[in-house]
Amino acid sequence: MMSVGKNGRRGPERGTAALNRVTVAGLIGTVIEFYDFTLYAIAAALVLGPVFFPHFAPAAGTLAAMATFATGFLARPLGSAVFGRIGDRLGRRAMLLGTVLTTGGATLGVGLLPGYQELGLAAPVCLVALRLLQGIGIGGEWTGAVVLATEHAPAKRRGLWASLPQIGPALGFLLANGGMLALSAVLSAEQFRSWGWRVPFWCAGLLTLAGYLLRSSLIESPAFRVLVAEDALARSPVRLVLRRHGGRVLLVAGAVACSYAVHYTATTWAISHATRTVGLDPTGTLLCVMVAMTVMAVATPVAAVCGDRYGRRRLSIIGCAAMAAWMFPYLALLQTGSLLTFTVATTVALLALIITLGVQGAYIPELFEARIRTTGTALSYNLGAVLGGALTPLINSWLSGLSGAGLPWATGAYVICLCAVSLACLLHLPGTQAPDEGPSVRFLAAARGGRL
Repeated sequence: MMSVGKNGRRGPERGTAALNRVTVAGLIGTVIEFYDFTLYAIAAALVLGPVFFPHFAPAAGTLAAMATFATGFLARPLGSAVFGRIGDRLGRRAMLLGTVLTTGGATLGVGLLPGYQELGLAAPVCLVALRLLQGIGIGGEWTGAVVLATEHAPAKRRGLWASLPQIGPALGFLLANGGMLALSAVLSAEQFRSWGWRVPFWCAGLLTLAGYLLRSSLIESPAFRVLVAEDALARSPVRLVLRRHGGRVLLVAGAVACSYAVHYTATTWAISHATRTVGLDPTGTLLCVMVAMTVMAVATPVAAVCGDRYGRRRLSIIGCAAMAAWMFPYLALLQTGSLLTFTVATTVALLALIITLGVQGAYIPELFEARIRTTGTALSYNLGAVLGGALTPLINSWLSGLSGAGLPWATGAYVICLCAVSLACLLHLPGTQAPDEGPSVRFLAAARGGRL
């Protein structure tokens, strides 16, 4: 099961135990990623304005706090370039250790950062800096998790194992919202505004420590070890990706955009719209979304297994079409003012989303050869996240205002247009090969034969 090399380090470790460790290490990272993002979004909406922008009017302070939320998205492409290069030059394991420390450390820093009353103007400046650092770490987190899982996994189960880190977003969302709900229930409003909101940020430090300890015991992926042995590492992976695969990066980014748009429409925007426009109870609305996210988490490996069997590109196309087809019925059901209807509508929307999202963990890495896999995957995925997620809640809010209290048709049209763009990109992307003959296998065979 395990051998020891000349340098005393452990050699290749095979079997399900090693693969389980890899996938759990990837899962905890994506949990931290979405825990941090969701936590910051909640805090920005509730307390960051008065704490860090006290001289602004309440609405302007909240807007300023939400603007710092957007900076995290803008930093993700930079993080994808930085950590993508680390993954392709120093290894997938080194990439994962760096991302978990960067992301978790920045989130803990937000919880420890004094407010405007203590630091003055330095407080919001430091808040923006921490948010940028958080975005840089997140720019490589998902990529490192799915690439390491994909390269360790058995060929015919690559999609299933790469999907397990995809459960992280739902778990992170549930942890962040559950923690905030519990604190708001047991603390007074003054206690929550004063210090209670910081507690979940401090907990991110414990999650980060657990993630780092788990990841430090991982071994490097077989694909990267072959590249090292054959002296086939890319000298400048970012430049190589942009020069030779720029078109593919744009296509993958376009294919990813609709997933982020639907996710933030069905969560961030929907909660705001249902409470402010439709008149639903805020706590009940949040619980409805948490139920839908739980169902999505359970369905994730099911979608991945279908991708292993029927093809990941095919599942992505079906999911993209399903998201577009459900958008107007979903918005119509939101207008009914029923929490049960809201739950069902959101659950169906997220199930349509997971048909696509559940297979992307294996599909996207397979589109890039091993020596540039983390860079190509990180750049394309995070560019798609920016295009589909950075401004979607704001755009949706503005567009829904055009409809007044009626059906937010403009919001639906916007999301459907993004789904159409994603569908067009998917139709121009190749399908990955049969499970036992993916691009990584072809590349490694070529490397051994001296043809690269």
